Amino acid sequence: MSYILAIDQGTSSTKTILFDEGGKSVHKTTEPLKSVYLDGNRVEQDPEEIYQNVLTSVRKCLDGFAANGGDLAQIKACGISNQRETFVIWDETGKPLHPAIVWQCKRSVAVCERLEKEGFGRKINEKTGLIIDPYFSGTKVIWLYENEPKVRDAIDKGEAYFGTVDTWLLFKLTKGQSYLTDYTNASRTLFFNLKELRWDGELLADFGLSKLKLPELKPSSFHFGDTNLEGLLDHPISISALIGDSHAAAFGEACFEPGSAKATLGTGSSILMNIGKEPKTSQNGMVTTICWSTEDRVDYALEGIIVSAGATIEWVKNQLGLFENASELEQICLSLSDNGGVYIVPAFSGLGAPHWDMNRKATIEGLSFETSKNHLIRAAVESVPFQIKDVIVAMEADSGTPLTEIKIDGGITSNKFVVQFLADLLQRKVTNIAIADVSALGAAYLAGLNVRVYESLEQLKSFNQESISTLPGENSANVADYYEGWKKVIG
Repeated sequence: MSYILAIDQGTSSTKTILFDEGGKSVHKTTEPLKSVYLDGNRVEQDPEEIYQNVLTSVRKCLDGFAANGGDLAQIKACGISNQRETFVIWDETGKPLHPAIVWQCKRSVAVCERLEKEGFGRKINEKTGLIIDPYFSGTKVIWLYENEPKVRDAIDKGEAYFGTVDTWLLFKLTKGQSYLTDYTNASRTLFFNLKELRWDGELLADFGLSKLKLPELKPSSFHFGDTNLEGLLDHPISISALIGDSHAAAFGEACFEPGSAKATLGTGSSILMNIGKEPKTSQNGMVTTICWSTEDRVDYALEGIIVSAGATIEWVKNQLGLFENASELEQICLSLSDNGGVYIVPAFSGLGAPHWDMNRKATIEGLSFETSKNHLIRAAVESVPFQIKDVIVAMEADSGTPLTEIKIDGGITSNKFVVQFLADLLQRKVTNIAIADVSALGAAYLAGLNVRVYESLEQLKSFNQESISTLPGENSANVADYYEGWKKVIG
């Protein structure tokens, strides 16, 4: 038996999972990771802490696997999926020049407004498939250059190394031997030419960042380097996949054909639809991105990015104290005959697709004396499917192809109320492949393809067939009415 080690380095934790030759999870550990929230909507993490967090998660996974009789010598390769857009800048010695800036950070709003005013919007969209927004790494790199003398000095001297989290981990795990990234992570930076699959020198010059060192670009499934994981293994293994977590989820969900789509329901939410071998520019607030890639194939995607999904529910729990455990949510929502006309517009960090309003603030709408705390809880939960519906409507307009079904993953999908509400709202089949860790699965699949533990996409399609499908139900008319109310409050 051969095994693939998958590291899923997320915003709030690192999961490490071992998968076997049949794509089944055989051992898993999760190690929590903290973020630092500062004034001015700034969000940071300690780069060294991210790396140590990964090593701790991997060590616990390997120890648990061995304790259950597993043979570490049978681990053939490693795949890494990572929180996207979060980045690190380090010097020639590998020392970070600044804390990692997390994708949720909004420090570059003024930079974005300036770039828009200077007329860069269309050029950036045509070259990168993205829009000017703090969500993407590039504007925050500009902010660092303009506000942190140490970073500016290193960039001007050509001594500053940029990397998203995948690149940082690869650099550390290979003792500085490998400085690479994959197309999916590159496509989230505002520096990457989507059609030509290269860093865009013209944009970097526009941003004043021509001397910034950038990693070499490769497909997601590739031999990126070898590691013994700081001695946790007594033999080196190939790091054979790097991929952004949402893209990894699309691959794990088998979004291999144009028109196939998935929605990850996590802290935020990413809806990705495979659009095939050619990029298409969205006219409806989507971004265009790389879906996934191997050495002989690159697939593109339209993506709708929702900034606050699970984060909204966490806010209701932690800041308002309205419930204690996520396991209560389903019953709370079902206990109400309707939503009471209450809506939460979850613009805690602005609104993402298709609205893209970075200055909007979160609001609660429709309160009355009849409103109970359960209505507020349900409004937080409903905000997730409402936002997904907004994105799907825009995607269908862009692609000209109606979705036949949408595949879902992420922690919120265990809530049957949410899944049924989404099916009723979309009037589509919603399929949950019932694997909580689909980003890790996608990274494992891509790594396994590279080292021939897995043979083909066809073989991967035959794995993990225990999916659960939900069809629109008898409450669809009411849910359609709720959506009309949502459209009024969202504007």
